[in-house]
Amino acid sequence: MTQFPIYTLDSAPEQSKPALNGLAQAFGMVPNIAGAIAGSPRLINGLVAVFQQAHSGIFTESEVQTLLLTNAVTNAATWPVAFHSFLALKEGLSEVDVQAIRERRLPQDDKLAALSRLARTLIEKRGRVSDEDVAAFTAAGFEASRVLDVILVVAASTMTNYTASVTQPPLEELFQSHAWQD
Repeated sequence: MTQFPIYTLDSAPEQSKPALNGLAQAFGMVPNIAGAIAGSPRLINGLVAVFQQAHSGIFTESEVQTLLLTNAVTNAATWPVAFHSFLALKEGLSEVDVQAIRERRLPQDDKLAALSRLARTLIEKRGRVSDEDVAAFTAAGFEASRVLDVILVVAASTMTNYTASVTQPPLEELFQSHAWQD
């Protein structure tokens, strides 16, 4: 398999360093996935911009993590599943709901279940959701326009999920207890 370097703040291409610095400030470290993505300044800068929009308050952080974890599991992206399991718990998702998502089941919370179901459906149907899929989402209390915001989060996570599958970054010790295999 092709080896992809995991860049650091010191070794990354110059155009990737500002994005990595921002991620280091946000997480207290440069996650290995970001170090892998930094090999393409265009991808790391695009990723940061899209994730800033995804975390802009459209959804609560626990809702965002529900989406990101669901997306990682649906895409069978092992590094992101561990990372987002860690963050989901940190953001207040219950262990039961995190485990349910990791097992491709829906969370117990109705709103989180609606988010998870829609994200999984978008990925599995490659964006071709039905009126019934949208109706199930709005029945949980979301406005129909929030479907577009779910698409934004799915798009953002697709970048990290695909990159993780291609580059296979090592899982940091901090996330080892959340390791996952499909």
